[in-house]
Amino acid sequence: MKILLIDDDVELTALLEEYLNTQQFDVYKEHRGDTGLSNALNNDYAVILLDVMLPGLDGFEVLKKLRQEKLTPVIMLTAKGEDFDRIFGLELGADDYLAKPFNHRELLARVKAITRRIENIQSLHTHKPLCKNGIELKKNTRQAFANQQELALTGTEFEILSLLLNHAGEIVSKDAISQGVLGRRLAPFDRSIDMHVSNIRKKIAMHIKGERIKTIRGSGYILMAGT
Repeated sequence: MKILLIDDDVELTALLEEYLNTQQFDVYKEHRGDTGLSNALNNDYAVILLDVMLPGLDGFEVLKKLRQEKLTPVIMLTAKGEDFDRIFGLELGADDYLAKPFNHRELLARVKAITRRIENIQSLHTHKPLCKNGIELKKNTRQAFANQQELALTGTEFEILSLLLNHAGEIVSKDAISQGVLGRRLAPFDRSIDMHVSNIRKKIAMHIKGERIKTIRGSGYILMAGT
């Protein structure tokens, strides 16, 4: 699978390229935000690794412009301790984030979690649509609808909604969502699942009135079963 790495740290990108090549990934590098965006828009990648601090365009601008045209999975690379960067990136549609400095194995685990999800979707040639309470998911085409209006969900948002829909009427814990979708346990104070669910709610609310995903404080989320 092809990975696009957009980071201005030349030494780091060279090391990551060498490491990921050993794991059977083809790595393409860009060291500026503007050239990285152009590359991302004009080519298809399994995953994009996107640094926040970039010349030309910063990572947030790159992600914002990318999401206007493509839903390619994006892992944001943020400065350690910068909670705002992580939250803002998730609000803009990032699939996951990793704080620098990071362990190469941790990065590989995040990338593999996303690529496994892609492979699972591609393997579903036929799959009965999931329909509950005005929401419909088509797994084989990775399409989501609210009141028959298509939703522009990222891969992570689609999988979270799919998990909640499969367990409609049941409470699904944040940790179960994190492990099932992101492939990792939820760390203390990690708000990534909250932000993804918030994004899903906003997109559903554009076409359906009334609450569809309810927060169960201290427990997780429940998708109201309806009909």
